[in-house]
Amino acid sequence: MKTFTISTKKKDQIIDITNTVEQFLRDEEKEDGLCLLFVAHTTCSLTTADLDPGTDLDLLDALRNLLPHLSYRHPHDPHHTPDHILSTIIGPSLVIPYSDRQLMLGTWQSVILVELDGPRQRTIHLNTF
Repeated sequence: MKTFTISTKKKDQIIDITNTVEQFLRDEEKEDGLCLLFVAHTTCSLTTADLDPGTDLDLLDALRNLLPHLSYRHPHDPHHTPDHILSTIIGPSLVIPYSDRQLMLGTWQSVILVELDGPRQRTIHLNTF
């Protein structure tokens, strides 16, 4: 298993980690398999997305508008409860097939970290099968 850290700089931010993941795959013994990614935090998540200019901001705006304004009961900081909820909806992990040590993504797909409570240091674990 490999572990790497991503530094985020904003409260809400999309970071393309595709190249970082593929750099790890270049060192793998197996040329083909599955790449498992897991982010070890509860206020960020992993997914794939099209990152044409502005689509990162569109995604963040859409996510923020999904949840109603409620009186949240989170015991230590109700203010960031929406961050936890959105992170749960998107999810902390991805499994992506790879071939010839490259992710088998669609033409417009990128692997992204969705930061919902930054700026922070985020830890991602990567394993291949």
